[in-house]
Amino acid sequence: MTVNLGILGAAGRMGQEIASLGKDNPAFQIKAVVDRPDHPLLGQAIQPGLILSSDPAALAAQCDVLIDFSSPQALSQHLQIAMDHHCAMVIGVTGIDDDQQAAIVKAAETIPILRASNTSLGVALLDMLVTQAAKLLPPEWDVEILEMHHRDKVDAPSGTALSLGQAAAQGRGVDLDRCAVTDRAESCEKRKTGSIGFASLRGGSVPGDHKVIFAGDNERLELSHYAQSRSIFAKGALRAAQWIFDKSPGLYGMQECLTTGP
Repeated sequence: MTVNLGILGAAGRMGQEIASLGKDNPAFQIKAVVDRPDHPLLGQAIQPGLILSSDPAALAAQCDVLIDFSSPQALSQHLQIAMDHHCAMVIGVTGIDDDQQAAIVKAAETIPILRASNTSLGVALLDMLVTQAAKLLPPEWDVEILEMHHRDKVDAPSGTALSLGQAAAQGRGVDLDRCAVTDRAESCEKRKTGSIGFASLRGGSVPGDHKVIFAGDNERLELSHYAQSRSIFAKGALRAAQWIFDKSPGLYGMQECLTTGP
């Protein structure tokens, strides 16, 4: 079955990558590509035959699934439009706050939503491995998460790093908000047992590198993922769109997409 697809934030790096891969995939029919009203590419083709518009409501009326890689500021509007038109959503927006996350949870009562800070299948598996490692290793093993991204990335730690931290916290049965340490320069104290540390690096054109370090006495376990191209995120987002479009309302993640059938 062909999935009618709309792309929000289509003029960004990820949006253009998804459009490039999706337009030649027989599993999809890209109905429209949308970005903000003041975008300089508005009215131009971001891919052959795909003209950038600024009307997400008109897009949703034609679509089974909306893939959203736009911005936190646009997310509430996009959620409402998806609910109004009964579209499933794949949300890859990062840097969202608690209110925006609550809006996603509320919308998922009405429509199926797959929310992922990283749509790579490798990262989905990494999340699962981190949870298992954190569950099996004793609490005196320290957990540190290192991430590096391109120089233009604004939010830190990355959404993927926070997701990995949440996976570690889940494995240990603790609240990440209570044990996360994102800035040791401010705390100026020795490491507390049970804390989960984050370090963020920015530079060059790195699409996204993540490493979770479990450090015990005289031994260390490192679980890593290195993204070499944004195409892996676009491929994962398209797989997620194909997976989510006929699901019941609810909030899903890439782990379900990876481990369950269509």
